[in-house]
Amino acid sequence: MSDVTLAKAPGAFGFLTAWLADPFRVASIAPSSKALSGLIAAELSPATGYIIELGAGTGAITDVVVARGVPEENLALIELDTTWAAGLRQRFPRAQVFSADACRFGDLNLFGGAEIGAVICGLPLLSMPTRSVMTILDASFERMRPGGALYQLTYGPNCPIRRPVLDRLGLKGVRVGHTWANLPPASVYRITRRGPRPLRGNGRGGAHHRVNAVSKA
Repeated sequence: MSDVTLAKAPGAFGFLTAWLADPFRVASIAPSSKALSGLIAAELSPATGYIIELGAGTGAITDVVVARGVPEENLALIELDTTWAAGLRQRFPRAQVFSADACRFGDLNLFGGAEIGAVICGLPLLSMPTRSVMTILDASFERMRPGGALYQLTYGPNCPIRRPVLDRLGLKGVRVGHTWANLPPASVYRITRRGPRPLRGNGRGGAHHRVNAVSKA
C-alpha cells in the first residue's frame, strides 16, 4: 500500500498493514479503541491548556481529545512514522504535527515554550531502553505546569514505568482505569510529580536515542 493510501486510511486496516510490515516497530495490530481513547482523555478538557501527544499514530486518541472540546491549536502531535504524520496533518490541520523521534521532542519549539498541561504517551515504554524512558519523562515534566500529568497507556498488568525510574525522577504512577474493549485490553496510568518542585534534567543528559517503535494510538 502506498504512503498516500495509508495517510488517507487512518483506521484499523492501515494500522494492521503497518504492523504486518514491521511488527517490531508497531506496538499493536489496531489503533486504540474508543473505549481506551475515552479513558485516556477522560481528565482532559479545554482547561487543561496545551497538550503533547507522543506517538499519536493514526489519531484515534486525538479524535477523542478534540471531541472533548480541546482546540486543535492546543495540540502538538509527535509521530515517528512519516506516513502517519502526514495523515495527522490532514486530519488536524490546526495542530502542530512533527514527524520526529519522541526522545528528541524536548528540542522542538512547541507552543512558543509555554508550559503544558498534559502529555499523552502511546509509546511502548516497557520495550524501550531505560535511558530513553527517562529522557522522555524528564523532557515532559520540564515543560509541565503544576498539577499537570502524563497519561500512559499500557497492555501490561502494571505501571509500564519501572519504580526505580519513578523514584529517581520524583514521580508517581496511579492507574486511572482499565478497559477490555480494546485489542488487546489496556490500562491507563496517570504519572505526576510527587512534590511541587520541577525536575532538573535528571534523565536527559544530552543523550538522544531513536525510538525504534511506533505508537499504540
